[in-house]
Amino acid sequence: MEFRDLQIFMAIVEHSSYTKAAEALFISQPTLSKSMKRLENELQAQLLQRTTRQLQVTDIGAVVYEHGQKILYNLQELGQSIQDIRDVQLGTIKLGIPPLIGTLFFPEIARTFHQQYPKVTLELVERGAKLISELVHSGQVDVAFVVLPIVEPAFTIVPFIEDDFVLYVHKDHTFAQCAEVSVEDLKNEKFILFSNEYALHDFVIRACENEGFSPDIVYKSSQWDLIVELIGLNLGITILPRAIYEKQSNANVKIIPLTNSLIWKLGLVSLKDRYKSFALQELVKTIHTESWSWQSFIPLKNK
Repeated sequence: MEFRDLQIFMAIVEHSSYTKAAEALFISQPTLSKSMKRLENELQAQLLQRTTRQLQVTDIGAVVYEHGQKILYNLQELGQSIQDIRDVQLGTIKLGIPPLIGTLFFPEIARTFHQQYPKVTLELVERGAKLISELVHSGQVDVAFVVLPIVEPAFTIVPFIEDDFVLYVHKDHTFAQCAEVSVEDLKNEKFILFSNEYALHDFVIRACENEGFSPDIVYKSSQWDLIVELIGLNLGITILPRAIYEKQSNANVKIIPLTNSLIWKLGLVSLKDRYKSFALQELVKTIHTESWSWQSFIPLKNK
């Protein structure tokens, strides 16, 4: 069935006239008549009853007209939905995000993006940073935050934010009064680290090994707030990004700058060859073009 033939039939019904329908559609009456004949032949049914006084719709014609209305409505709705997506009025984005990055940065990102695109849904998939890239590869997420650097030719990488690492200790620890501490100074300390699936776990171990020792790990956790609480009980020390300190509230915890230049670099990755929805393009643009710094995410009460 030709969609144009259906449109012509419906116009005839609505105008109750071949002549008026032809005028409304800006076509000749012979063209309109051929279209009706083609539609009736295809459906093998008479749709209109022609009398000298009026044009009547047959029973089958009434059914075709009713379904035609639904088809036209659905096509109009389809066009509007496509336009809404192009205008980023609708959409769902699956965002891979390590829990720590989510806690520190995502609420402010979500607030900024939601103000511009309130009908776009951000569906979070939380995993350790080391597992996140696998989710991007498998297509389980559209885009994800990762710890940089990452060497992956298949990825498009958008830098996001940088923060420096500092030493976290109990306020009564020997190092608590130091102006700065080197990683080498920590070789006899007991460490509290993130679990193995987190990039920060490997980062701290590499930093220590670069200074000639392996850290003595006494606790591992997937929760940054638990790590901070353990330090607050003077059960060990750790190296973490400075931004975490602004989120925590344990008065027993202090941070000390490191003489070593250790930088936490984050980025947003997606597959180069995968289709990127209009909503996803706008999210990446928001994250890339905003002037983010870790200070941007400090709650006002802490500033």
